[in-house]
Amino acid sequence: MKFLDEAKVWVKAGDGGDGVIAFRREKYIEFGGPDGGNGGKGGDVIAEAVEGLNTLIDYRYAQHFKARKGGNGAGADRTGAGSDDVVLKVPVGTQILADDKETLLADLDAPGKRVVIAKGGDGGHGNAHFKTSTNRAPRRADKGWPGDERWIWLRLKLIADAGLVGLPNAGKSTFLAAVSAAKPKIADYPFTTLHPQLGVVRLNATEEFVLADIPGLIEGAHEGAGLGDRFLGHVERCAVLLHLVDGTQADPAKAYRTIRRELAGYGHGLAEKPEVVALNKLDAMTAQARASRVKALERACGRPVMVLSGATGQGVPEALRVLADTIAAQRRGD
Repeated sequence: MKFLDEAKVWVKAGDGGDGVIAFRREKYIEFGGPDGGNGGKGGDVIAEAVEGLNTLIDYRYAQHFKARKGGNGAGADRTGAGSDDVVLKVPVGTQILADDKETLLADLDAPGKRVVIAKGGDGGHGNAHFKTSTNRAPRRADKGWPGDERWIWLRLKLIADAGLVGLPNAGKSTFLAAVSAAKPKIADYPFTTLHPQLGVVRLNATEEFVLADIPGLIEGAHEGAGLGDRFLGHVERCAVLLHLVDGTQADPAKAYRTIRRELAGYGHGLAEKPEVVALNKLDAMTAQARASRVKALERACGRPVMVLSGATGQGVPEALRVLADTIAAQRRGD
């Protein structure tokens, strides 16, 4: 299934039903009076987060959603029927934005969470509503109120506990495949990963967390270079970032600083998130190269650097333990 994390849709709630003018006319009943009923309520348009979805592809071609109008009132004080709601089922983690693409209307970050994005109009009053002691036979009935109508943006931000960041070919997909059941595409050319991937990492019978891999960033990604930085939205909700640096390149410190600049350029608090820095591809480094590159990377990031190999598994359990402990501390608010 094709991955789509953004879609623009038009929604229109149902108009309210019309009130009616009617009078009670029965044999042997004098002065029957007005008995026109009210109109029914128009249907709402509701967005609901459901499990089992991980893309907005359903809204690629179906972009218009309209609820039905409420039923009109009738004589004998009968109220029109209310119309059914229209429910848009979206993946957990979907944000609903106004047409300006900036105003956040709702954040559906939990299964079953729902929000009314277009409210149906109320039904109009029938003439029975306007009866008073001085106006015993009103001939007034109101039209139903119009339902809300608007364009909205749906933007998916995947729910993950930890996120992988790094330059293309840093080994992020290999790492994800090694620690989870996910099967991302792995190849020896850049931009192998074209859309985010999720994997569940199980440390033991009671501990697990969700790890997200996003397409690699390059210098200038926040200005549109490469695949851009839009996919960084999928790690905004993460409690910690695992920054993988390719240990086979000559200047790992430069690679680290490049990604940090892109995180800062993207904003949304990503540069301030807890970060675990790891020099990857341990199996492809000599002992001398490893020592010098670890030292250079530690000077660049100002913290201890982990060394691992996603291909052979060396150092991976230790990295997963640090991620799990950081996630737990962030969730507790430490």
